[in-house]
Amino acid sequence: MFGIYARRSAVVAAAALAATSVLLTAPTAQAAMPTPVSAATARTYLGQLTVAAEGSSSGYSRDKFPHWITQSGTCNTREVVLKRDGTNVQQDASCAAVSGSWYSPYDGATWSAASDVDIDHMVPLAEAWRSGASSWTNAQRQAFANDLARPQLIAVTDNVNQSKGDKDPAKWLPPRAAYKCTYVRAWVHVKHYYGLKVDSAEKSALQSALNGC
Repeated sequence: MFGIYARRSAVVAAAALAATSVLLTAPTAQAAMPTPVSAATARTYLGQLTVAAEGSSSGYSRDKFPHWITQSGTCNTREVVLKRDGTNVQQDASCAAVSGSWYSPYDGATWSAASDVDIDHMVPLAEAWRSGASSWTNAQRQAFANDLARPQLIAVTDNVNQSKGDKDPAKWLPPRAAYKCTYVRAWVHVKHYYGLKVDSAEKSALQSALNGC
């Protein structure tokens, strides 16, 4: 009897190990930027943000927000986000994406060339400068410009990103309506985390969008 139980235990253990191996080696689903806070939390956060007239762009330069920095090995922040946000992304020895596909949630388009994709700063660098980052150190601005832990970086269609420029949500929201709620939740999440200000028109636009979430 003992032998039977021992064999059964061995079979169960082997099956469990095999299942574990499958879990470890199975392909992962397409990743995305970190999930922003809920609409309810975003509304709370928005109420905690300082409302003030937008500051000056005087002194602003993208060079004051060093990016894209090396994240690991030869991979910089842009390449890490391209890999994270894409599907079946293949990279060469220098970490450049040489194949794959990228779905842009801003407009619903899918691209097969990394050159058609921009990495958008959810809260643009110039907007951050005018909202309080002008008083930060370069190290703080570098952390902001390369933040992979918050919903601050996302791969999107290049010309859609260019149409956004440095506009806040009072002046620009993604053309794909289904993504607007996620967008404004992410915007408030990032501004709250970094203690950035909002102007009155921006706050009004955010409140209106969040009320529809």
